[in-house]
Amino acid sequence: MESLHETEATLIGQAHISNLMNAYAGSMALKCAVELRIPDIIHSYGGGPVALAQIASRIPSPSLETAYLARIMRLLVRENIFSANRCQPDDGHESHETLYSLPPSSRWLLQGPGFELSLAPVVLMLNHPWMMSPWHCFGDCIKTGGIAFEMAHGRKIWDFALENPEFNRLFNDGMACVSRITIGGIIEVYKDGFESIGSLVDVGGGIGKNLVEIIKSFPHIQGINYDLPHVVATAPAHDGVTHVGGNMFETIPHADAVLMMEIMHHWGDEDCVKILKNCRKAIPKKNGKVIIANIVLKAEGDGMFDKTGLVMDLVMMALCSGGKERDEPEWKKILEEGGFPRYNIIKTPCLQSIIEAYPL
Repeated sequence: MESLHETEATLIGQAHISNLMNAYAGSMALKCAVELRIPDIIHSYGGGPVALAQIASRIPSPSLETAYLARIMRLLVRENIFSANRCQPDDGHESHETLYSLPPSSRWLLQGPGFELSLAPVVLMLNHPWMMSPWHCFGDCIKTGGIAFEMAHGRKIWDFALENPEFNRLFNDGMACVSRITIGGIIEVYKDGFESIGSLVDVGGGIGKNLVEIIKSFPHIQGINYDLPHVVATAPAHDGVTHVGGNMFETIPHADAVLMMEIMHHWGDEDCVKILKNCRKAIPKKNGKVIIANIVLKAEGDGMFDKTGLVMDLVMMALCSGGKERDEPEWKKILEEGGFPRYNIIKTPCLQSIIEAYPL
């Protein structure tokens, strides 16, 4: 007969597995709330408190199922996405009616002008069926070493994006908001690092938005936005920024420093070393540097983003050909092989860290 302690441990284990295997329900409920613009609706009422009927009245539908909405809200209250309180009968509401408000975390889900740092586009991107289907291929990936996205869709993610305008828009919107959050954190903590350079090439810079933000804060910098020719072809003109098309695996334009934001985690170690060797050729040997903005994994860390880093590593496994997040020893290895034996890691107020690497 099991002891009381063994019984409790068994129940704890059952609850733990049950919660983990059903964790998708939270992200699906979150996606539903973003699709229906529920955070924006509550915000339109001053952030709450607001009744369920008031929320429902702003959702365009001829036959809204309020009972379903209440069940979605109940789980998201439990997840601290919304807060809820029972009102008193004399507050002008029905007796004991639940009123909803926005806690601080839900403000990251607001969309529209004034909320450019919203995470809503990432919620919609990562939880779309196109992005979820590769996760079902992990077992086959482990058995065969294949790429999950290719198994699910028959082509690499970049080719899929070129063929599918809707997916391309979904993906670009998600990545753009991540970049806005990341560049803000980098500018906040890396002032001295940018002050000391006269020219900066942003490798994989897209249409140049990150470089524009840097130059707004550091107008002395001459910026080079470097990406594939078809990408920079659509880049808008901006003072202090020159758009250059090319391939980072072949060559990188010369500058005092190279910036790579959320680039290296898309590639395996061998490819990363190739990129770093080209970076080394592009910068001065004595005082040049590479500025990498990426996650530095801490598998056993207890920081607020440490678990997210491990999850993002699996996102890379799902989507990219050889892509992964790296811990410090893994970064050290590819930096040394790429010609950068000296580096600093600088924390930022976001998921990514700055890895400042030197050739000498």
